[in-house]
Amino acid sequence: MPKIRIKGCNFEGMKNVLLLSLFLLPTVGPLAQSRTRVMVMEIKQEIDPRMLRYVQLSLDHAKETNADIVIIEMDTYGGVLTDAKEIVDLLMDFKKPLWVYINSDAASAGALISIACDSIYMSPGATIGAATVVEGAGGQAAPDKYQSYMRSIMRSTAEEKHRDPRIAEGMVDEKVVIDSIKQAGKVITFTTSEAIQYGFCEAKVESIEEILKRNHIEQYDIDRFKLGATEKIIAFFLNPFISGLLILVIIGGIYFELQTPGIGFPLFAAITALVLYLVPYYLNGLAEYWEILALFAGLTLIILEIFVVPGFGITGITGIALTVGSLILIMLNNDFFNFDYVPLGDIITASMATLGGLSAGALLLFFGGARLTQTRVFRRIALTDTQPTQEGYTSNFNESSMTGKSGTAYTVLRPSGKVMIDGNIYDAFTRGEYVEKDERVEVISTEGSTLRVKKAAA
Repeated sequence: MPKIRIKGCNFEGMKNVLLLSLFLLPTVGPLAQSRTRVMVMEIKQEIDPRMLRYVQLSLDHAKETNADIVIIEMDTYGGVLTDAKEIVDLLMDFKKPLWVYINSDAASAGALISIACDSIYMSPGATIGAATVVEGAGGQAAPDKYQSYMRSIMRSTAEEKHRDPRIAEGMVDEKVVIDSIKQAGKVITFTTSEAIQYGFCEAKVESIEEILKRNHIEQYDIDRFKLGATEKIIAFFLNPFISGLLILVIIGGIYFELQTPGIGFPLFAAITALVLYLVPYYLNGLAEYWEILALFAGLTLIILEIFVVPGFGITGITGIALTVGSLILIMLNNDFFNFDYVPLGDIITASMATLGGLSAGALLLFFGGARLTQTRVFRRIALTDTQPTQEGYTSNFNESSMTGKSGTAYTVLRPSGKVMIDGNIYDAFTRGEYVEKDERVEVISTEGSTLRVKKAAA
């Protein structure tokens, strides 16, 4: 039988081309089968502002890379309730499939986050539950308002993900009784097999790859999200201990700049520390605008107290209160002085970090200030050599001696200011006393281009 040709091509050749195309179809060409993009993020530390930011960045990365599936590898004993709630809100708003692999423990806030996922997988020996809210390192149960808040979140999250809300509530409240599952006096903590039995786990697995295989995903690329160098630095400075050290540098830098004006380095160190203190908390949503404004207002009032307002009064006290209070509030996840859901332990930690930094700064300045000026580093950035007059140095710009002359205070002296003598205005300072404007003064000595004066005898 003759071969049929169509425009130079026969059916035998066409058949071979088609077979070759079908063979190559899974790997090349615009019609190639796409590989499933899987992004993995890890929740293996305490739930706190740093973890909240990590989850935010992870989900942003998943959206940017158009990940098909996001898997959370979980191993945590929980953490801050408010941060866990914000993480849950982020997960609930995520539109792609979101699975969690509990590779050991999902306790407390970890259980809440797991329930917010579309599917839960657990390794052999893993647990989920024990979501009672506790306070501080002692592990004492928090007041009922915290427990009530946690119960409502667990219940509503379980309902949204089609899991038994009563069981989710029983993970928080020891008073809940569920026939054949839970008696009064204990909170629910499921093992892997128990979680499978009661609908809080899809399957027991050994790895993320096994999860994908169970879901018939053979062709995939796994992208494990890692923080960049900048984000790691930001997370580092969110540590309360580091915040305390930064407060120390801020106080010390301002002090030494005031003691040796014009050097610049102490002021630069203080500004750098202030930026490193504020930016991480601002990026994590802890530092509100009003808290930052209160901090700068407090520092401004302290400076006014030192240089403008005589004595130590309401200006200085208000400035100190605003400064200390704002430094503490910046570290807390409060809602404009609403501390209902801020754990007492967080308040104590923030207060200790702030007061510890301020106290250490004061001690450093008191005991180490004089020694610091003798160090090599300080001598490199400040002029410490003397320039005696016998070697030809002089800073006296007055052609004749002013000692003994009298005049009036041209401005208020606190203790520095200006005086008028013989119709001329001079820079002047006292030995610490305050002199009101227009009071009579007498020159004690000439210090370079500045006069040292005292109140004239009546």
